[in-house]
Amino acid sequence: MFASISLSLTLLPLLALGAVHDVQVSNTNGTVLEYSPDALSAEVGDQVVFHFNPKNHTVSQSSFASPCGLKDGGFHSGFMPVAANSSVSSRPTFTVNVTDTDPIWVYCGQAAGTPESHCGLGMVFAINCPTSGTNSFANFKAAALAVGASLSAAAAASATAAPGGASNTLTAAYGDVTLPPVVSETLVTIPITLDSSSTWTTTYTSYVDSPAPTPVSPEGAVHTVVVGGPNKLFFDPDVVIANPRDTIVFQFHQNNHSVTQSSFADPCRPLNEGNPSAVQALSSGFHPVSANATEFPTWNITTSPKSHCGAGMVFAVNAINGTSRSFSAFQSVAEQLNGTVVGAISSPSATSTTGGALSLRATSGAGIVVALIAVAASFL
Repeated sequence: MFASISLSLTLLPLLALGAVHDVQVSNTNGTVLEYSPDALSAEVGDQVVFHFNPKNHTVSQSSFASPCGLKDGGFHSGFMPVAANSSVSSRPTFTVNVTDTDPIWVYCGQAAGTPESHCGLGMVFAINCPTSGTNSFANFKAAALAVGASLSAAAAASATAAPGGASNTLTAAYGDVTLPPVVSETLVTIPITLDSSSTWTTTYTSYVDSPAPTPVSPEGAVHTVVVGGPNKLFFDPDVVIANPRDTIVFQFHQNNHSVTQSSFADPCRPLNEGNPSAVQALSSGFHPVSANATEFPTWNITTSPKSHCGAGMVFAVNAINGTSRSFSAFQSVAEQLNGTVVGAISSPSATSTTGGALSLRATSGAGIVVALIAVAASFL
């Protein structure tokens, strides 16, 4: 007798997997302020994956009524600093799960509340927004741009007049040079991963175009800056973008120069000069360098020393370019002041070296401005 075996197959419902939508936050080299695409349609169960590119952005949920403000209970990626030399595959992502078909409005929170606001410059995004009508994406972006225009107008107004007619104009430490407003900064605490065995938490100051707080390597990079040379009153290069652990090496060429830390408002004097209780300026001292056998510097007789700083010989580490306090603005302040304070500077004695170098290590994202102090007696 044969046994009869009946097989019964139970069909289980298939798990429906939603689609994945990829969105680039800025472009791959970080030169544009946009999400790409800037709007899309998604079904319930879909995922929207934001891929962060240089330099430092957020994915923050807002509302149509307040395009540049974080929605109560809304998602927020936090700041995602990305180094320009990082590989695309190593860059961070942030995923938003679509749980309904209601519109989702998104903005970048970098420099929020300032004229440099990324949202105010139009860096916004939307999921499932109407393509036309009052609540369209076009109107959402227009509202964000209006926020930016309002912030710029308010900053311009506050820079020229305060209530009651009192002047609120920012000026240099001496003279009557008008300074641009201070760039907004945000204190950020994030985890940093350098490699699989090196992870830590850091707190740094984030601002528009600030460098990533992640070292490029355990040893950091080395930036070489040439100071002066025959007929050269400038640093070469005059701007360096440095990450933590990087080292800036100043090489002194002809004739007689110094590397001295200053400030944006007072570019041609040492930082906190005359205030011994404050942090003192980094200074290399003077380094006179003679011409070698094949190069001959020019020599001019002058009735008073020429201010190299006033001629624009200034340098910056992590200058906030792309803002009103860029390197070129700092250099412009030095040139407008034209070194008029040079006579008040007490010049240290020059050493008898024929060359030298000062190494400056970057420890955070904060900007450092360095100005050359005029030489009382040098090869000009």
